[in-house]
Amino acid sequence: MDENRLVPPVGGKESGYLFEFKSEGVFLTVYPSADSEILFELSDMRKILQEHNVVDYKIETLTQIVREADGKSQKIADKFGNSAMNNSVENNLITEEDHSEPEKMEYAKVKLDVSKNRMEVKVHVDMKDGLQKPTEDIVLNALQEKNIVFGIDNEAIKAGLEDGIDFVAAKGIQPIKGEDARIEKKIDFGEKGRPATNDLDQVDYKNLNLFVLVKKGDLLAERIPHTHGTVGTNVFGKEVAAKPGKPKPLPNGKNTVVVEENKIIADIDGQVIDAGNKLSIDPQLQISGDVDMSTGNIDFTGIIRISGSVQAGFTVKATGDIEINGMVSGGMVEGRNIFIKGGVQGMNRGGLKAEEDIRASYAENAQITAGRTIVISDVVLHSELRAGKKIIVEEKRGQVTGGSLVAGEAIRLKTAGNLMNVSTRLEVGVNPTLRIKYQEVCEELMNAKKRLSQLNKTLNTLGKIDISKLPQERIDKIGELTRSQFPLAGMIERDEKLLQELETEMRSMKKGKIYIAGIAYPGVKIIVNSVIKNLQSEEQHCSFYLDDESIRLGAY
Repeated sequence: MDENRLVPPVGGKESGYLFEFKSEGVFLTVYPSADSEILFELSDMRKILQEHNVVDYKIETLTQIVREADGKSQKIADKFGNSAMNNSVENNLITEEDHSEPEKMEYAKVKLDVSKNRMEVKVHVDMKDGLQKPTEDIVLNALQEKNIVFGIDNEAIKAGLEDGIDFVAAKGIQPIKGEDARIEKKIDFGEKGRPATNDLDQVDYKNLNLFVLVKKGDLLAERIPHTHGTVGTNVFGKEVAAKPGKPKPLPNGKNTVVVEENKIIADIDGQVIDAGNKLSIDPQLQISGDVDMSTGNIDFTGIIRISGSVQAGFTVKATGDIEINGMVSGGMVEGRNIFIKGGVQGMNRGGLKAEEDIRASYAENAQITAGRTIVISDVVLHSELRAGKKIIVEEKRGQVTGGSLVAGEAIRLKTAGNLMNVSTRLEVGVNPTLRIKYQEVCEELMNAKKRLSQLNKTLNTLGKIDISKLPQERIDKIGELTRSQFPLAGMIERDEKLLQELETEMRSMKKGKIYIAGIAYPGVKIIVNSVIKNLQSEEQHCSFYLDDESIRLGAY
């Protein structure tokens, strides 16, 4: 007989279940019940498997098949014992003389304690004298009666029944809380306040990095969004929702823009202000005190306001306006417009340079250059002033003594020179900015032509050589030299065109004029459109202008 004949199936439709013991394994079919009547218990199933020496199976699988009851045959174990038929035979060999009934065993009661969150089931065994410890099947049956189907731990049940009276029989899977959103700042505020170092690791205490500066479009911060977490499952097989992480608003403040939903970029050039929950860009930089060793040099994209002074040896640069409540003492200041409440003491090394206008109360031993107008309210002593349009020294004393003043259109003073006949130079009619630009372009053009000439000579010499016999490295070098002549030729062409434009602009300038509201002393040199006049005597309330290639004296 084959194995299927030796181990017949157990159960049938009338029983509600069918166990089949085949050569390929053990199969279980649980039939659906129309009237929902329970025809058997889980413990019955386990007992049948135990009688057929089926030990290697999962209680969760068995429980799921019983619960689904879909009438489909499903495999629950790979093999079964060979003693099933022997046991059946031995059980039938009870003689007629043996009419005794087996002694009925009494087991201690099993109590289940399901936690409030339904994630854990504890088993308490109520042991009393004369009672046997409950079996594993009893515990499993109790779990089934409570509809506990998930996270059943067979090993824990076995160990608990052997070692003690209280143990955990089933555990659910806890949901995993989602991660909170977080903000990653892309600006390194850790460098703030640390002196810069050069290539030799030498500390530059004039560059203290006190301000974090950015350009428009720079990435300031990025938000890593919150997650929704992972769902869990309780001991009843039900999903347990996870608590999502907390969202977090973007710290976008003034003059910033949100892009790609989670990124912040700067909308303007300026200083980054970190207020904790907000990142903003301030186009103005406020220095409450002097620019000195406590601040270091300042190089800012925007407007700078300084409540103190700029001390000797320090530099202040800005793309916007610069306002100084104190004075400039041997420092260098560069900006769009510069306004100084005090004066400028250049100490023969400091000065001012503005794209547009400059205003100060006085200037001494200073170099001051403005693209448009310079206004000094009191005196100018031994300084060099250059303005694209006008220089005005008419308020208070309005005196200019020593040095040189050059303006494109006009110079207006109260007093020029002094009784000591100190040499004082006043020049109008040529924009000094254009003149400087013209000189720079001339020098650049001359150098470019010189380099191109040398290059052509070298290429002419190399042209007499059979380059096919040269090593590849030399051939590549000759190719580089040949290609380099084209950008040089392009630079020369652009510079020549620019020189013509500058010359045309300088020739088309209006004839300049110098106005003296008070006295012009001997020693003053008047220059109008390159025509020179040295004053030999005092002139009062007058003006100087060019007429018929000579300087004329007119009324103020």
